[in-house]
Amino acid sequence: MAQPDPDQKPTQVQAARIGVVLVVTMGLWLMAQSLGAAMGWDGRIALVFDLAALAAFTWTLVGTYRIWRQRQGK
Repeated sequence: MAQPDPDQKPTQVQAARIGVVLVVTMGLWLMAQSLGAAMGWDGRIALVFDLAALAAFTWTLVGTYRIWRQRQGK
């Protein structure tokens, strides 16, 4: 079996972190939306969760773009 390239280790760690943040953000956002609907929270509270999720999704998009650009340079 081939040994992994040690130069790719930081990229793999960053990609794994992005994946975890994406999954956790989606799960928390869905839970917040359903909990808010069940408890009758005000729309402003839902907006706070929406904006937090949007910030996390933007971070993952930027991180994914950076990984893609790093791989294009090799």
